[in-house]
Amino acid sequence: MAMVAREMLISHDNNETQVALLEDQELVELYIERPKRSVVGNVYLGKVSDVLPGMQAAFVDIGLEKNAFLYVDEVVAPEGVENVPKRDIQQLLKVGQQVMVQVIKDAMGTKGARVTTEISLPGRFLVLMPFSTFVGVSKKLPDEERERLHGIIDQHIPEGTGVIVRTVAQGATSRDLIGDLEFLLRLWKRVNHQSEDALAPEVIYTEMDLALRFVRDVFSDEFRRLIIDDKPTFDKVVSFLKKTSPQLVKRVLLHKERVPLFEQYRLQDAIDGALKRTVPLPNGGHLTIDRTEALIAVDVNTGKFVGKRNLEDTILRTNLEAADEVVRQLRLRDLGGIIVVDFIDMEEAGNKALLLQRLGAALDRDRTKTRMSDVSRLGLVEITRKNVTDGLYNVLTEVCPHCGGEGRVVSRQTRRIAAERRMRSILRNGKSDAYLFGLNPETFQLVTEPGLNVAASLRAELGRQVTIVPDNDVAPTEVRVLIEGRTGIFSRRSFASR
Repeated sequence: MAMVAREMLISHDNNETQVALLEDQELVELYIERPKRSVVGNVYLGKVSDVLPGMQAAFVDIGLEKNAFLYVDEVVAPEGVENVPKRDIQQLLKVGQQVMVQVIKDAMGTKGARVTTEISLPGRFLVLMPFSTFVGVSKKLPDEERERLHGIIDQHIPEGTGVIVRTVAQGATSRDLIGDLEFLLRLWKRVNHQSEDALAPEVIYTEMDLALRFVRDVFSDEFRRLIIDDKPTFDKVVSFLKKTSPQLVKRVLLHKERVPLFEQYRLQDAIDGALKRTVPLPNGGHLTIDRTEALIAVDVNTGKFVGKRNLEDTILRTNLEAADEVVRQLRLRDLGGIIVVDFIDMEEAGNKALLLQRLGAALDRDRTKTRMSDVSRLGLVEITRKNVTDGLYNVLTEVCPHCGGEGRVVSRQTRRIAAERRMRSILRNGKSDAYLFGLNPETFQLVTEPGLNVAASLRAELGRQVTIVPDNDVAPTEVRVLIEGRTGIFSRRSFASR
């Protein structure tokens, strides 16, 4: 397989920080941090607000808008409780108890943040786990390199402490690893000391900002370069790399052109495309991506692609293109949870194997943990992807005020019928002889279209004087009685119908 040319771009201004990852000059990941930044990785001293034995979970007040959710499997058992045959949340936590927790998933929608008591502090090459005894090395590294790194780190880890050696540690020297370990041990000592003096709820460790976090976690020898368009951010990144990976400093460049960095790389079209339901494929096919509460559905269509040989070959080529694009969209949109991909049905088992191979190869480049099923009899492939952030869609968009996020609004005819029905009900139940109705200007147009005279119809049907006027203060589906009266005496009343 050909080597992938990777680049990282960091753009920063007063409004937001954007980090883009490119593979072969194509945008594959984009992360945005605004003033209301992610709290994933932050450590808090929280207070247990509620224990739910029926859910085997607890809610913890960590000082955010919503209480955090702590599942029983995320609780490190205190001394004397380790050997309980079946873990019970009521034996581990009590209401009012102070507990140190770390956020592992941001609050999303109506749900609060998800937390764990299994604290982990990431460094450049290592992740320190003070409440664990597990020592491991990234499985993405070759076996020989994993053994070398194990040999270096094993003899320096304090007893009762866990460590994971990260993928970026490939080629790191003994001095690099030991220095990172010593830094993390000092950091944990400070965090632990601060937890003793803190008053819950209080943050006791704040994760790095987006730019530094991605440089620490992702930037490595695999990247050709890192370009930054903000001088303070550039200086901060260079200073960090000089201490941790000096050999990478020469790959960090400051963008000085007049043309904005993202505009120079023509990324806006890809960003706009990540918000659309339909994604075109190179040969004329397309994907349709639909989000639901339970899962994300991706449908593959041949579209305008008709192929040149036979139907099976046309379907295979479309599916292979779709496999690459599906994974790119998962990464770019940062979609998580259950993803069901409806590939076009193929008859030959060999073609199904080629599809899974292509899809698996694309998923191997995804940094987020994923799992993939075989092709089902219906041509469906299920993918599970760890969900950590709100994703690009929720960062860049908000719920439509007209449809409430449904994607559809009540039809014109339905609105006209509803308005007429409501006015008829008011006239039948009212005691006045004359009514002045106010409708939203758009609804007013519907009931006064050429060929329609709703006011005249109601007058003839019910024998009341009816006048309808547009009113900007009336909602689209509302009918408001502005004036009602009898023999010239009027009383102002207001009725709302939705």
